[in-house]
Amino acid sequence: MSYKSWRPLYQTKRQGSNNYQFYLAELNANLQERLTLENELHDALKRGEMLLHYQPKVSLISGRIIGVEALLRWQSPTYGSVSPAKFIPIAEESGLIVPIGEWVLSTACAQNRTWQKNGLPPLKMAVNLSARQFKQPNLVQMIAKILNETDLNANYLELELTESLIIDNVQQTITTLQQLHDMGIVLSLDDFGTGYSSLSYLKRFPIDILKIDQSFVRDLVFNSDDAAITEAIISLAHSLRLSVIAEGVETQEQLDYLQANGCNEIQGYYFSRPLAVADITLLLEADKKLSCNANMRTLACY
Repeated sequence: MSYKSWRPLYQTKRQGSNNYQFYLAELNANLQERLTLENELHDALKRGEMLLHYQPKVSLISGRIIGVEALLRWQSPTYGSVSPAKFIPIAEESGLIVPIGEWVLSTACAQNRTWQKNGLPPLKMAVNLSARQFKQPNLVQMIAKILNETDLNANYLELELTESLIIDNVQQTITTLQQLHDMGIVLSLDDFGTGYSSLSYLKRFPIDILKIDQSFVRDLVFNSDDAAITEAIISLAHSLRLSVIAEGVETQEQLDYLQANGCNEIQGYYFSRPLAVADITLLLEADKKLSCNANMRTLACY
């Protein structure tokens, strides 16, 4: 454990022994909770406790849902609904993210194919790949096998990757991404601008979509820096012939701003929160559309 992580301990020691004991008790409780969660997580898949929710991605050209992002949820009989922010890091560190990630890919692809068979318009199914998953030597073969087993065309699978993931072992990353791209899979760079951005990497990687992080979208209407970064990302993406999507869109003002500046897609609570499969299916069947501002230059929504 680093010095930085232990600093609160030193601070509580200076404030008296009771504070010191309280800190150690809290630390021990956190460690115990983590160990218990990890133990529970080991058999969560076998017990059928994992499920996927789906959040729509909406075109600002047509106003229609053109894709969904599969988001992992864990309903534990012991802890109830466990936050992904709590259990996914544990799964990553323990290596459990590999079998869980394979289940997510298989389940999401199968669901997308089911929607197609039921006559719904084809959608891109976006799935996040973690660093641990991406380093698997058989990653490409595993994804090809899932696409074959679920009978899903590769064009309807979108893999979301983070900046920090793709700059590790650059040459191998390029090779893997190119193999996935050659299969027809759509590649998206998630949380763009929050990691170790390098334009030279962006030029070399076969990326199709840049995703504007919600930390920039949240205050772009009121914060000139966030607005400038958002506009720069959109301009950069279009200059490189890439599509761009903004996540975390929650207000009409944010939507209007993104439309006015040429953003291609949005995702966020303004249109819909992540939904269980039954609810997202109803939404897709209803063909819900985004209500667009008639004054926007990108208007094609209806």
